[in-house]
Order: sequence, then C-alpha cells, then structure tokens
Amino acid sequence: MRERLRPRDLAFLAAESPSTPMHNATVEIFDPGDSGFDHERLLALIEDRISFVPRYRQRLQAVPGRLANPVWVDDEHFDLHYHVRRSALPRPGSLDQLRELVARIVSRPLDRSRPLWEMYFVEGLADGQVALLSKSHHVLVDGVDTVDLGQVLLDVSEKPKVLGGDEWRSSRAATPTSLLLSAVRDSVADPATVVDTVRSRTDSVLRGADGAFRRTSRVVNGLAGRDPERETPINGPLSQQRRVVTVRTDLADYRTVRKAHGGTINDVVLATVTGALRAWLMARSESLRGLRQIRAVVPISVIDEELEATSLGSQIAAHFVDLPVGEASPVVRLHQVSYSFLAHKETGRGVAANRLAGIAGFAPTTFHAIGSRVAALETRRGFQLSVTNVPGPQSPLYAAGARMVGTYPVPPLLPGQGLAIGVTSYDGGVYFGVTADRDLLPDADLFGQCLRESLDELVDTASGVRPRAPRGRKRGARSSQKSSTTAVTEP
Repeated sequence: MRERLRPRDLAFLAAESPSTPMHNATVEIFDPGDSGFDHERLLALIEDRISFVPRYRQRLQAVPGRLANPVWVDDEHFDLHYHVRRSALPRPGSLDQLRELVARIVSRPLDRSRPLWEMYFVEGLADGQVALLSKSHHVLVDGVDTVDLGQVLLDVSEKPKVLGGDEWRSSRAATPTSLLLSAVRDSVADPATVVDTVRSRTDSVLRGADGAFRRTSRVVNGLAGRDPERETPINGPLSQQRRVVTVRTDLADYRTVRKAHGGTINDVVLATVTGALRAWLMARSESLRGLRQIRAVVPISVIDEELEATSLGSQIAAHFVDLPVGEASPVVRLHQVSYSFLAHKETGRGVAANRLAGIAGFAPTTFHAIGSRVAALETRRGFQLSVTNVPGPQSPLYAAGARMVGTYPVPPLLPGQGLAIGVTSYDGGVYFGVTADRDLLPDADLFGQCLRESLDELVDTASGVRPRAPRGRKRGARSSQKSSTTAVTEP
C-alpha cells in the first residue's frame, strides 16, 4: 500500500512560495587526495547507497478531486544523472565563488514533479578540493521514515564499504482510477485518513485567512494613524534570491570560554551569535534602545521514552531564547543565554552531544533538516530568527575515500525572516552557515565578520579567569556523568 503524505508535510508544501522554498541544504568540502573522487565516483556511491533511503526515488502524486492527501509513488522515469549534477568554478575557485554559486542554487525551488532532492558535485576549488551541495525538501526528510541522503554517503574510514546496490525497478504507475479507489478504501478502512484530509484542508484555509487578516490589520492600523508592529532589521518581505555566508571557527575557543565561565558549548555558540547580531546592528547604525532582544527558536534534542529506540534515538523540540543584543557585556550575554536553557537541562531530557555524535553512521545533515522542520512549524509563535546547532563527530568522515574537511549547513529562510543560522561542529571546528535574503540584507558578509569578532571577544574575557565548576557541584567534585545539553556540549 502506498504511503500517504501527512497533514504536517502537506502544510510545508502549501506554505512554499517562490520567495520561501522549503528545502534544507548542506555544503561539504572534500580533499580527494589519492581517492580519485569525482562525479562518476559520486554517482557510483549514491547508486550503491540509495536503497537505504527509498523515498529519494519517489515523487508525490495528487489524488483526483483532493479526496485524500497526495501519496508517495515510485518515479517511473527516475534518472540519477538528473539529480546528481556536475558543476565547476573557474580555477582556482575561491570560497567566495563557491558561496555565490550555492546562493544561486538554493534560491531555486525543487521540481515537484520529480523526487524532491538535488546534489551538485562542484569542481575547481583551490588546492584540488571539491564540494558537494545537497538540497532536500522538508517533506522528504523527517528523521523517522527517511533520513538525509548524506547520512548514508559518509564513512568513518578512508576505505569505503561496498554495500551493494539493489536491482531497483519502479512499481507500476498509479492511474487516476487506482488513486481514487485507494482513497476510498483508506477512508473506509482507516477513519484517520478522513481526519487527515479534513485537517489538511482546514489548515490551508486557516493559513489563507491568517495572511489576509495580517494584511488587513496593517491597512486598518495605517488608516487609524497607529504605528504598525515593529519589525527588526532582519525581518521583512523576502525576495526570491539568497546570500550565503560561511565561517569556520575552532572548537577549542568555545571550550576555553566554557571552562572559564561555565555553561555548555551550545551556550557559547548562541552568545557568539548574540554578540555578532549586536555588532552587526551597531555597524548599520541601528538603534538598540527599542531593540533589546531578538527572539530565536533553537531546535534541541530531547529524549522521548515513548519512542522505540532508533538509530537516532531522539526527537527534536523547539526551544525559544531571547538573545540579549542590547547587553554590552559579552559575559553577561553568555550568562543570560545559559540561564534560558537551565529549565530544560533540569528536566533530564537533554541529549548529550557526545552521545548524539557517537551514534553509528551519524551525519549532521539529517538533524539540520529536522531542526528546520521544527522551526517551520513554529512560525506563529512570533520569533525573528532560527538557529540550528548540531554536534558532529570529532574524527574525520569520508566519501568514497575523500576526506571531508568542512561542512556548512545552509538553512532555509522562513516567511518574513531574512536571516537563518546553522551551526555544525566537526573534527575540531565549528562551522557556521548563514542564509540571508539578498535584497533585505545586502551586507550579510559583514555579519560573518562579526561572528569571528564576537567569538574573539568572548575568548578575551576568558584569559586569566578561574575555571567555574558546573552548576550543582562544588569545585573539585568528581562526577562520572556527562552534562546534558540542548544542542552541543563537550564532544
């Protein structure tokens, strides 16, 4: 029996527009060395592993008359060469050129008539390096039925495992009659199908009504002489084009700050983001008097005992943080961010980063995709920014023998939000991927520079400071337990 699209996933499709494509992306940089890693080797690797993510060979098929939600069907014309594309930069390609190429590619929505993913093999980088850019739609990767393709392409050893591709053939194409009969049969056999269909239609109507209400409210407020709702400089109408900023920092710096001031690596990451936002706003001559905080959603890993143990072993939940951009002291900013996570830490549901990153076959791409889904589902909660922070393994990963030397998330922008930040720690580095609207934030590169300066400012405060003991323990006390965290702790 074909699987039907869930109402939540249908909401992602309904919310998608040319200015807000709903796909998650990742840029990974590899050093081929002597592996011979090229476009053909990548095709062979995917052909060998794609059977572990069968959804990547399926497309969505609508039901006539919308009697039920769309179903996943095999793409009878599936063409791996269409999805895995070859591109190049003029040699020697710089990181700036790569970012510009990535920005143009992620600005384009995926073709809904085909499986909802693309991958680009980019040649021509300096020092013989190559890059992989992958795009996967929100509805494709849910972390339960389907993980991201990048999850199965990476190996922990330089010698790749040959898993053996399957002899795949698409199932018989679904006809309109068969789709109608299936919808009727599902509705009779499972009343939840009817509920899901009604819920999907209701959600669609509510989203349209909500948008119309907001537009009407702005007009009424203007006619009445009332000030419209204040928007931050990172919020506003979006264009169809993006900017992508990448920043690599050292994990050792975050450990230094954590050791001096307490908290977790995740707290230091968010304090770094807060300081960067403050410096960037001041560089733009923005007044901080009326903008003391920026509300951010930070998807976090939590233990759910009701779930069966899976390879991921956790769920992702939304946590809201008011980033204190109006605070001048970097140390006070760090403590305020750390305090906002205290209640979550005390629940005992947090998942330690060393446990998360130690999962066999772990790749951050899946968790970034799930985090983006969680943020998209919370758009009515009134936040201005999403920050997805995912711990990666602190040992090298390989694709067909080529070592991955960098990994940058490229999170999607949500409606009305001109900035989104993804963070991945991997092999001694902390990698920031920043997506910005090209028209709304033309100075996005400046924000990348502010990230570096914000971290340097925190590191400077740690020099000569006596290390703090974790909360709830006296100095010198020993404990065999790892501290739990919201996103990233000591790997």
